[in-house]
Parts: sequence; C-alpha cells; structure tokens
Amino acid sequence: MRLKFSMKFSMSAMMFNSVFGLVLSALMSTCATAGDFRLPAFEVTQLSNGLTLYLMERHDVPLVNVRAVLKVGAVSDGAQAGLAGLSADALLLGTSSHDKKTIDQSFDFRGARLSSGAGLEASSLNLDMASKDSAEFLPLFAEVLLHPSFDAVEFAKLRARSVDGLKQAKESPRNVLTNYYRSMLFASGSYANATEGSVASVGNLQRSDVEHFYQSFYRPENTALIVVGDFKSSEMRSQLESLFGAWKINSTLPNAQATGKVVAEKARVWLVNKADAGETTFVFGGAGIARSDPDFVALKVINTILGGRFTSWLNDELRINSGLTYGANSYFTTFSNAGSFAVSSFTATAKTEATLALATKTYQRLWDKGIDAKTLASAKAYVKGQYPPNFETNQQLAGLLGDMFISKVGREQIDNFMSEVDSLTPEKAKRLVDKHFPRDKLQMVLIGKAEAIRDIAKKYGEVTELEITADGYGSTVK
Repeated sequence: MRLKFSMKFSMSAMMFNSVFGLVLSALMSTCATAGDFRLPAFEVTQLSNGLTLYLMERHDVPLVNVRAVLKVGAVSDGAQAGLAGLSADALLLGTSSHDKKTIDQSFDFRGARLSSGAGLEASSLNLDMASKDSAEFLPLFAEVLLHPSFDAVEFAKLRARSVDGLKQAKESPRNVLTNYYRSMLFASGSYANATEGSVASVGNLQRSDVEHFYQSFYRPENTALIVVGDFKSSEMRSQLESLFGAWKINSTLPNAQATGKVVAEKARVWLVNKADAGETTFVFGGAGIARSDPDFVALKVINTILGGRFTSWLNDELRINSGLTYGANSYFTTFSNAGSFAVSSFTATAKTEATLALATKTYQRLWDKGIDAKTLASAKAYVKGQYPPNFETNQQLAGLLGDMFISKVGREQIDNFMSEVDSLTPEKAKRLVDKHFPRDKLQMVLIGKAEAIRDIAKKYGEVTELEITADGYGSTVK
C-alpha cells in the first residue's frame, strides 16, 4: 500500500523532529532483541455506527499518532482515474468552520503534522502531535475528516498542482514504471488502476466528483480510527466516541471490491518509447501473492537472497561484478486479493542487451542452483535483524495496524514472524520458489529509446509499443 502525502512544516515542526530523532535513537538502543519480538498489546473495539477503533498505548515518549484509514483507494476510481487520490488530498483544503490557512497555522504553530493520501486500496488522514495537545487537535482532526468544505478556489489549485506533477513524472521513467507494469499485469481489473490517475483524467475531475466520492465512501463502517502513543485508552475511547459517535451515513456503501488476476498467457513485452532516453528502465516478472498469504514471511526471506538487500544475487551480479547498473532489486507487491512479483533495474541504452541477459540469467539461478543452507542462514539472520526496527515508532505501528485492517491480516503473522523465519529450510525454500516465483511466460516492461532496443525486446516475448507521451499507462492495450 503506497500513499502519497502532503506535509507541512514550520520552525516548531523542525524542533519537534529534532526531539523525535533523539527519542527514536534512545528507543533503538533499548529495543527488544529479534528473538523475542512481538506486536505490542492493543485494543480493538467498534462504535455503534460501525467505526472500528484501534488503541495502542505506548508511554515511552509524549507523542501520539492518529490516523483514519478507509477501505477506499484507486480500485474504486472507476472511469475517473485519480479520483480517490484527489479526494484524499482535498480533505486538507478547509472545513465548514475553518479555512485551509487557519488549519495549517493551527497545526504548524504547535509543531504538529497533518497529512492525507490514498493508495490502491486505502485512503488515510494522519496526525502526529504531542500528547498534551490531544484535547485541542483531535476535534480539529475530526472536523477535517467529517466536514471538509472542498473549497472551490483551493480545489482548483490542488487539481492544477496534481496535473503538473503528473506531467513531470513521466520525465523520469522510474517514477512511472510500476504504473505501466501493473496496467500490463492486471489488464482491465481494478488493480491496474494508477493511483495518481493521468493528466487527462485528473484534469477533468470536478469538485462535484470529489464531493460525491466522499459521500459514497467516507463513512464510519468503512473506516478504522487508529491511535498509537501516550494516552489512556479509557479517556481516548470516550473522546473518540464523543467526536465520531454521531457520524452516520444513510445510503448504501457502493460495492468496490478490488479485482485483478495477473494475465500471463504468454511472454509479453511492453516497449514504452521515450525518444530522448539515455538509459533503459525495466521490470519483469508476473503473478505474486496476497498480503495475507501464509507464505508471506518465507517469501520475504527468499526474496532477500535474490534481490532484497545490497548483497543480493541481483545487485552483486548487475552492479558489483559487472558494473552494468547502479542497483538492481526484486520484490513482491501485495494487495488484499492478489499481488505481483518483479525484478527491476536500469542501465545505459547501449548496455540494455547485456543487462537484461544477466538479469534473467541471475533470476534463473533460483532454479538452476537453488538456495544452499549457508546462504539461507545469512538471509534469515538479516531479515530477523531488520524486522523489529520496522515497528519502533508510533507512525510505524499505526501504519501496520492500518495495513492489518485493510488486508485482513491478524497479529499472529507479526508475532510468529521470527519462528516462521527460523522454520524455513532449503527444501521448503525450493518448494516455495517453484510455487510462487514465475518462471516462464514472463511479463516485461521496457522504458527507453525504442529505436535502439526494439530488436532486443523481441527476444523476450510478443512486443507491444507505446509512447510515453500518450496519456495514461496503456491500460487499454490488449
């Protein structure tokens, strides 16, 4: 789940960050060892209107992170690509009682931070503040979520900025590679939707579209309020009840089930022409797993070996040993109902053929040589060492709880993470490679100078050519 954020800073916020950095350093020096890591205790309740509350007390530092996470994202855009993202951003444009400037100044003056964003399956409104400011800022947070004004003047500015950003994004292929890849993999399914939309689609969105989208999807039974930090649960629950208990929607929640099954009936290549490109940016792979898949943890270890760390096979071969690129990696992208796997890198145009050949050869090593016990042990130690620091801060823990809410993942996956890592053997790794890593009929996207790499592309499958200057990301290509 990847969200884009609009953040505001002031001198007070800079001081907040400095203090936070010192506190975080102290936390890191005293964090639990990898072997005994478990998700901290938290409470889950539901208000009578269907709003879910996650409350996790942590009294290490006098800070609180609050976020409203909604089960709505780009998968719900329909024919209006970018609508979920623009709607989330528009929450910050003012309320029925306070204009944007007043709200910005209120948070900035006390060093608090308010942000919003949307991804493929979720939208969120986020607040970082000192615990002593809860009584002042929680009502304002509720006002922003429940009573946005979508001010017409501010909305026009936001839309213009969004369109400018979309135009600029295609100047760097790495910014848009994932959009093309998901569009290719998921075809007409909603997982193919670009979270940011396109220049044309966002440019055509109206304030009324955002208002209708908000009324349809921003509702209590579709939302989790997550609070992590320095507070007392009984007091926080009472305050949230008073602020959000009257939130009710009479209409029926639209059916916006995320859809998408990777289409990989044959090896294919999307060649996206960027005529002025001096390098080729590429990705190849295929179907992956859902976030709740029982093999999620084991695949994280296996992928670490292939392309998930600096000393991975891919980075060693493509960067260290051959100097063909500055970096290469592989990754699983997981959603609620599906996912994808990818190997990705970039190289100078003249080195495209050699780089693709070496990347695919290195990937094939999963089957040709497999994973020996020594290599697996190294990866397991690395993954176990990296895991606890992912969940040290209030923001990180709130983000995890939000992910669990959206993807229907239980705490057992987190609490059993270390034992799942420990139980992985070379024999099991081989079975999981065969099961989850796409071996043939690979799907590939190349972004670069088509004239120079067209013949190379043909070696990897049936080629479809697109122009990067065309609006969108080729979702109508078959």
